[in-house]
Amino acid sequence: MSATKIAIVTGAGTGVGRAASLALMQAGFTVVLAGRRLELLQETQKLGEGVGQSLPVQADMADPASIAALFDKTVATYGRLDLLFNNAGMGAPPVPFEELSLQQWQTVVDTNLTAPFLCTQHAFRIMKDQSPRGGRIINNGSISAHAPRPFSSAYTSTKHAITGLTKASNLDGRAYDIAVGQIDIGNAATPMTDRMVQGVSQPDGRTIAEPRMDAKAVGDAVAYMAGLPLDANVLFMTVMATKMPFVGRG
Repeated sequence: MSATKIAIVTGAGTGVGRAASLALMQAGFTVVLAGRRLELLQETQKLGEGVGQSLPVQADMADPASIAALFDKTVATYGRLDLLFNNAGMGAPPVPFEELSLQQWQTVVDTNLTAPFLCTQHAFRIMKDQSPRGGRIINNGSISAHAPRPFSSAYTSTKHAITGLTKASNLDGRAYDIAVGQIDIGNAATPMTDRMVQGVSQPDGRTIAEPRMDAKAVGDAVAYMAGLPLDANVLFMTVMATKMPFVGRG
């Protein structure tokens, strides 16, 4: 069994997942890079060369069998799991509420809520039985876990639900030395937020450009949470672009 701390990061091929993976490698974790597109995972691995160790594993968060195979591969390779970062997520098209299709709703729920639930279950089974026992799970929430954007019902609903999953699994994990926390991110500079540079809809009907922050700031925050001893936990952390329209009236 490896003495190195082992982490799984979902959605590790781009954006926050890539930034967190690199920061965790820098902090001494061996990182299992999970995502749908192997070529992007391999890019993350290449960026981490000379920084730390990683293993790309192609996995589809919408497929329960693929999720199970990811955790089986991790245990078969390394013998344990110390950290899970439930990062992978997606949104639905920004259409009026009444025009969102059931299929669009279910696709977001499957990726943003059901997948973290399943990943957390797999992590619990591994962490409670390994030696040394326990581990840490970090969920990617969102500013949307506090306040919605216009036309974001599916994404916002799943991120509010992630907060419930964080609280409930943190409580259930106590018996097994499993600490669960959540990082709520606002306007990290990733492909998902590129549209904010040109302008996004505001509650008052305006379209304005919004400030963003380097995704590295988020990666460093995840690494900080991951590096705590298991008798300490960041239950909720918000990392946001300082000047984004969130606090007060923007």
